[in-house]
Amino acid sequence: MTATALAAATAHPRAETLHGLAQALAGPREQIESTFLDVGAGLAEGADILNRVTRAFEALPAQLQSPDMAEASARLAEVGAQAQAMAELFANEQADLARLHAVVAAAAHPIADLRRAVKMMNIVAINARVVAAGIAVRGDDFEVFTTDIAQLSESAASTIQAFTQVYERLTIEVAQAAQQRGQFENAHADTLAALAQSMQQALDALASQRAVAVNSASETSRITRQIADRIGNAVMALQVGDSTRQRIEHVESGIDALCGLLRDAEMGADDQSVAITAMGGLQAKQLDAAADAFEQDVADAAAALTDLAADASGIVRRSRETYGHDDGGESALATLSRAVSAAARVLHDCEAERGKLEQVASAVLSTVGVLLGHVEAVQEIEANMRLVSLNAAVKCAQLGPRGAALNVIARQLRELTGETVTAAEGAMQGLHEAGGLARAFGEAASGDTTSRIGRLEHDATASLLLLQGVETALAEALGGLERDVPRVRALLEDAAGRFTTQAMISDGMRSLREELDALCPGVDIDAPNAALAQLITEHSRRYTMDGERRIHEQMFGTSLSIAAPAPAPATDTASDDLDIFF
Repeated sequence: MTATALAAATAHPRAETLHGLAQALAGPREQIESTFLDVGAGLAEGADILNRVTRAFEALPAQLQSPDMAEASARLAEVGAQAQAMAELFANEQADLARLHAVVAAAAHPIADLRRAVKMMNIVAINARVVAAGIAVRGDDFEVFTTDIAQLSESAASTIQAFTQVYERLTIEVAQAAQQRGQFENAHADTLAALAQSMQQALDALASQRAVAVNSASETSRITRQIADRIGNAVMALQVGDSTRQRIEHVESGIDALCGLLRDAEMGADDQSVAITAMGGLQAKQLDAAADAFEQDVADAAAALTDLAADASGIVRRSRETYGHDDGGESALATLSRAVSAAARVLHDCEAERGKLEQVASAVLSTVGVLLGHVEAVQEIEANMRLVSLNAAVKCAQLGPRGAALNVIARQLRELTGETVTAAEGAMQGLHEAGGLARAFGEAASGDTTSRIGRLEHDATASLLLLQGVETALAEALGGLERDVPRVRALLEDAAGRFTTQAMISDGMRSLREELDALCPGVDIDAPNAALAQLITEHSRRYTMDGERRIHEQMFGTSLSIAAPAPAPATDTASDDLDIFF
């Protein structure tokens, strides 16, 4: 009979059953390994996403507190203040434009009086020629009545006609300017003031958010450290998968070693019973302890993952409170950006409107200049009327009673002269005031105000670009938060949920332990023979956990075990610490 056949014939009848039991342990071990690999992958992915999200929010306080951001806020505050000042300026200009319109309109009355006086002068000229022709005798000189008054009337009519035409053009220009400004006021009623207020409110909200961002930087760091700790706890808890797998492998190898010993042809029945009790009982206790540790560690790992999922929700809540709105509204930066965009558009419109005002002022000044030139002609007519009136009075005095009718004409001419003086002075007064108002408009529209509007618009646009950059970073961070954190929660909750199925694994381990107990009944062990003692001692070499060594020493003491290797001496370098940790 061969040695193999002899070993099989003398093998203990439980050897094959024990061997099958060892093979059955491979099922729980592989299931544990597969499950924990999947859970570890989910944890790694979730941790990576959380770290990316927290890094994005950790960078925001620095952006919000940057010198460029502070300068942009100061510029925008100036834009808001100037928008308020511009609102007041436009209100004053509207009042002045209304005054200009009223002054120009008021000049219509004295100009109408001038036109009436010219018409009356034409009638007087005709009457003078008729009367002079009726009383003339040879040698009489009535040229003042027949020629001078008629020439004066024609000259006055021509001058007043030209004056009236220019005045009507001025009236149309001022009326159009007043109408355009009125339409602008209606379209932008209170717009600048409202924008200034809106910008100030947004700046206040941004300043508050910046302060909160600074104060929350430490809180963000705390949450980040907490998440790192949670991830570390979860990683440590997941080591149960590897530790349990190793303990099951050790039990498998112990049973296989026992089976090999039972197949030894030289071992007697008593020694086989002792080997089954000693080695089999040891594996039963190790398997039972592995199941207990597995259940506890699985619960710890599930709790760590659940806490990490809760931290993910905390990140969302904290970030929304600091940088956004829980009600779904826009952030302070978005509100300010919108207000600045609107202010830039309105300031541009205001600049264009004030450019129109400059054109109106120039046209009014030009027209008023022409009118004042005509007024000089009216003043010359007035002087000529006084001279002609004086000559007529002298001629009437020379004629005596014959000049009574001409004296009436001379008196009418004097009255018309007085009316012309009054009307001319009234027209000149109003036109001089209109010219002063037009000059003031021109200086305001073409002076520092216009350049200041352009500068403010430039500053507002530049600041807006900076705000939009920060707002983009904020939107991306919040977008990543809304997009990624629910995914992290799902990953972590799914990982935690997978642990609920591990009860079947521990139940299977205990069922196999019960079978092992049944196959290895306890007997008194006086002293194991040399082969068994060597087997037990060599088996202790496989242990990688203190729990395994304690169980071994409780059964056999320290005499049948190999001491655990001493830990490597500690060093001061950080790299060595990391190597030890990993």
